[in-house]
Amino acid sequence: MFSHAPADYLCPFCIVVSGRDNPAPYVGQADVVLRTGQATAFVSSSWWPSNPGHVLVVPDAHVENMYDLTPELGAQVLDAARRIALAFKAVYRCAGVSTRQHNEPAGGQEVWHYHLHVFPRYEADQLYARDGERRTVSRDERAGYAERLRRFLHHCG
Repeated sequence: MFSHAPADYLCPFCIVVSGRDNPAPYVGQADVVLRTGQATAFVSSSWWPSNPGHVLVVPDAHVENMYDLTPELGAQVLDAARRIALAFKAVYRCAGVSTRQHNEPAGGQEVWHYHLHVFPRYEADQLYARDGERRTVSRDERAGYAERLRRFLHHCG
């Protein structure tokens, strides 16, 4: 409906959902922590200073933004985010969890596939105030976070 993806867009999230890797340092299969059959969750390659290991949850079907997200897919994404939040509490021992989602360039969307950010939160972490300090992290730096979340979700969730 409200599309901003160029005609030749190669969706990096569809690459992950399909079982392939994006070029390093971006997201690959080692970052995937949950697959439900309708949604996929993976440790993001972008981190904020006080919130390492945040996760993106995407519908497996390519949907550019929330305007085209069906209620059924939305429910699947939200349920996966809930499972990630519970894993954060157990694995990261965080004080809370935040989610956020962006639509269109003016809304801050940078990848043209609907995605829900799930952040571990800590007292006085200033997540939103430190948005400009976001950085790209290596696959090696993400590996331990992904492994711990995968292990928890496999056994408990």
